Amino acid sequence: MRKQEYASEIERAVQILDRISQDRGVPKNIRRAATEAIDALRDESQSYGVRASKAISILNEIINDINMPFPTRSQILLTVGILERIRD
Repeated sequence: MRKQEYASEIERAVQILDRISQDRGVPKNIRRAATEAIDALRDESQSYGVRASKAISILNEIINDINMPFPTRSQILLTVGILERIRD
């Protein structure tokens, strides 16, 4: 992938995570993790690969939360899949 494609994929992931962070039906700790992942993805002082890795790490911490609604888990898994394609 080229940098332009990486930027597009990161923006796609941010959009998904932003919807999760705004959803009041999602537990607060999961919304907070989504916001932290967004912040990691928007940190332009880091390379695309580092940003994606940080966000994946944050999301992996919450993926097995028993309070997570099923549709939210699906969205997070989709986001992780998008981010896993980004490499330095």
